[in-house]
Amino acid sequence: MTKIAEIRIRPLVLPLRQPYHWSYGVRDSFAVNLIEIIADDGTTGIGEATVAPDQAGSAAILKRLTAFFVGQSPFDADALTDRAAKAGYYANGANVMRAANQMMSGFDMALIDLQGKLTGLPAHKLLGGAKREKVGYFYFLQGDTPEDLAKDAAAGMAAGERVFYLKVGRAEQIDLDIVAAVRAEIGGSRLRLDANEAWDPYQAIRMAKKLERFDIDFIEQPTSSWSLEALTHVRQSIGIPVVADQAAFTLYDVYEICRRRAADMICIGPREIGGVRPMMKAAAVAEAAGMKICIHSSFTSGITTCAEHQIALAIPNLDDGNQIMWQLAKDNTVATPGLAPKQGWMRLPDASGLGFELDHAVIDAAEARFDAGQ
Repeated sequence: MTKIAEIRIRPLVLPLRQPYHWSYGVRDSFAVNLIEIIADDGTTGIGEATVAPDQAGSAAILKRLTAFFVGQSPFDADALTDRAAKAGYYANGANVMRAANQMMSGFDMALIDLQGKLTGLPAHKLLGGAKREKVGYFYFLQGDTPEDLAKDAAAGMAAGERVFYLKVGRAEQIDLDIVAAVRAEIGGSRLRLDANEAWDPYQAIRMAKKLERFDIDFIEQPTSSWSLEALTHVRQSIGIPVVADQAAFTLYDVYEICRRRAADMICIGPREIGGVRPMMKAAAVAEAAGMKICIHSSFTSGITTCAEHQIALAIPNLDDGNQIMWQLAKDNTVATPGLAPKQGWMRLPDASGLGFELDHAVIDAAEARFDAGQ
């Protein structure tokens, strides 16, 4: 029986194509930790874990957790990740599921990639099979000024994009100015806003009333992720649909959001919930509550994009405007397949595992950037 022979952890630093503006400030790069799980026959499964809050510290924890996987069957993925989280993370006093999930997500991603390669099956076949042939994604607007964002919106319209996504929560007037500029360019196309916890309930309700005239598709996480009461209050007080994002990091968060009807949709991704298979559980909980899942991505590369796409194929209650982030990086970690949606939709070939080949030159350069302290 196939066993896991070795696991490599490789910290990567990826520059962004342009500065990333949001309610938390401005970023020029992001970091991930690449995880390579190597079977005793040489087959390698690949995943990545996002970094929070320190890359070297996160990589050190991941390296320590590899001991729970080496020598074991990659087909015991659920049991392995569960034991690693409990015995290697929680038992050492770090009883914070949100942080543990970001570690486990990379292992789970690499394990399902390895399982698919060993069986010759795409990951979605291991998740119950595809519910659709293509997946819908939104156009993630980038820029600082209203003019920058209007220019990007015009480019999206020219490319036939269907759904546009804009960061707000920076300040009242700039928010209103950038929303007005984008709406003027996209006409009647759908426009989604993400405030990233920037407002208290009073500000959120006040801003929503000012924004209603722009026909907003939804506002994502307008209030603090720590207060579902605040999110529920805002949802019940405004005429724009509300989506939970940072409030949904664990399976228990998803349940509570559904139970309280705190949002109209849940935006969550494998990096938060703990991996590919946990995403199926989150989707099932939301489905039972009659809610859709919008797949969330945050500072992840094309590796996670491929994992998210496999999830999206298998989830029954999927939104038609999901998030990807690889395109914001200067270089794509994935050589093949091409990951650019066409008119907001993407189809990928049915290759084994997560279905990608790494661009090793990009990976090596990103690892060298970390080693150089850049």
